Amino acid sequence: RSSSEPVEDTDTTSFVAEISLETNYPIQVTDPHLQMFSSPCEKCCCSAPPPKISDLMNDKDLLDILRLKLDPNHCTIKNWKNFASRWGMSYDELTLLEHRTQGSFSHSPTQEFLLRYNQKTVTELTELCRIYQRIDVLRLLQSWIEKDWPSRWQQTH
Repeated sequence: RSSSEPVEDTDTTSFVAEISLETNYPIQVTDPHLQMFSSPCEKCCCSAPPPKISDLMNDKDLLDILRLKLDPNHCTIKNWKNFASRWGMSYDELTLLEHRTQGSFSHSPTQEFLLRYNQKTVTELTELCRIYQRIDVLRLLQSWIEKDWPSRWQQTH
């Protein structure tokens, strides 16, 4: 026993290896943790699945803002009609939907269009916003996905 003790003391290679292992080790451990803290929204989005339009429609406040933004007809600003036709609604369907919802506060064409495509993801909807340059709606949806959706999802699950 006493003969092995001096060997450990004088054998510097194992001693150096131990030190270098220890200095590397904490760096490897803290790195992923640092990344997690720097972007908390990514972390919560991982736990909640990507929201579908049906999830978005449960948020009445958000739906009201979307209706205000996408219901009106402007010759230069793309609205619900462009979105709906891009997703495959025919001209006749669009016209019918427009007539059915005209002058009605309870029925909005945007709401009807979203209801029809409620199994698509909100991300797919943000793609339409990009295509039609509706950056106002895009920002609204992105902020909802990042801030509101994770907490809403946790409440329902």
